[in-house]
Amino acid sequence: MAPEPENETRAAIRPVKERVEDALIAQPGVVAVDIGHKVSKGVNTGELSIVVYVDKKKPKSALPKDQVIPSEIDGIKTDVKELTIELQPARELADGSAFVDTTVYSTLTGGISMGPVRSIHLDPPDVPTSGQYVFSGTLGALVRDRASGATMALTNFHVACLNNSWTAGDRMVQPSIPDGGGSAVQFGSLARGMLTDQVDGAVVTIDAGKAWEPSIRDIGFVAGQAAAIVGEPVRKRGRTTELTSGSVASTDFTASVNYGGSIGLRTLKHQLRINTDTTKSARFSDHGDSGSMVVNASRHVVGLLFAGSNDGSMTFANPIATALDTMGVDLIVRIISVPPTRIPVLCPTRVITACLTRSPVLCRVTRSVICLPTRPITCRITRTPICEVVYSRPACPPGPIFSRACNDPSIPFNPGGPIEIPGGRIPGFQADYSDPYAGQYSTGEFEDDPTYWAGYLAAMEDLSDEGTE
Repeated sequence: MAPEPENETRAAIRPVKERVEDALIAQPGVVAVDIGHKVSKGVNTGELSIVVYVDKKKPKSALPKDQVIPSEIDGIKTDVKELTIELQPARELADGSAFVDTTVYSTLTGGISMGPVRSIHLDPPDVPTSGQYVFSGTLGALVRDRASGATMALTNFHVACLNNSWTAGDRMVQPSIPDGGGSAVQFGSLARGMLTDQVDGAVVTIDAGKAWEPSIRDIGFVAGQAAAIVGEPVRKRGRTTELTSGSVASTDFTASVNYGGSIGLRTLKHQLRINTDTTKSARFSDHGDSGSMVVNASRHVVGLLFAGSNDGSMTFANPIATALDTMGVDLIVRIISVPPTRIPVLCPTRVITACLTRSPVLCRVTRSVICLPTRPITCRITRTPICEVVYSRPACPPGPIFSRACNDPSIPFNPGGPIEIPGGRIPGFQADYSDPYAGQYSTGEFEDDPTYWAGYLAAMEDLSDEGTE
């Protein structure tokens, strides 16, 4: 995670960057503006700056004066880096070959191949060769339409709509046509698509009877949504590169992206920039991964992937909250039902007092507890007592021998002090009264007194028979 001082610095730079980014990105060759660490002579200085990305770096002497990026803007240093941004659908001529995950899944989940049935005609420079092209992308996640309650699949505009010639009802297949899909594996119809200054999204209805679950393949059930945090590790599962790892590098990325054809250049702001974790993945995404969900360590979705750098070092995603609000849907999450579970615990409960010695005794009865997801907790009494001495006047069995020692209020109660007993001795109780510490809490032993034990066991049996309270 980004340290707190760095977060504060980002917050201070953000309004300046947002004020100047439109002018910067309008410059020839500029493709993106962001907040990131300044690199000087190949070394990361660790100092945050306004980073201007260009398709090709040129010496200042080769640029007109009005196209030179200033070294500072309002006292904030700038940095210039090279970057080529690409949308990440996979497109092929209609007779092209398939890519990585071409599986036909009987149950729809996130992270698998999908695409439209229709093809579109493309010409250079958008493609190397003129012809009819079919497209592949990734079904990102299952969502619920806020208006109708219908179950839908979330992906990108440029995956499901392709261009401005789309219509509601366009049929979708899983896997995509390039991946071997056809009429037999149609799963739904395009409901709507949106390409705004922050979101590249589309939702597809799911045909009745088609099985689905709210999970992402190789990641697990979706736990919900969350705001991305700079520095946090993330994963994605896509049709082409499948499960990959990276980290959030920025939440302030503004990019000019070429959608080709009739759409052309579009600028998307407040985007996520994800750096590839090269210790785990060669690249975070590639062509065909568009539409994937970017997920944090707790399986909360943070972004909707739509583009990446051509060298695989970076990937770009719409913040998920913005994407969901724009599309009018909510992520479907798994609802876990917890059945009642019995958990054994010790439950201090009913207090009983008995004159086992001349000391008062408090017995706590051991219980096992039935713990339910909701209260109340129920305790069951067992027969195992745990006893400890407490300082209170004992309650004693009836009988003339104990009457004065235990029940006579005229005898002062003096914990630790001596006590007078008629006859000087309780039958069955052995104690050394010459001991200076002997008294009301002297210890001793009971001999086999059948009257005492019969009463004691009867009292314990009483408690055991009470059952559940």
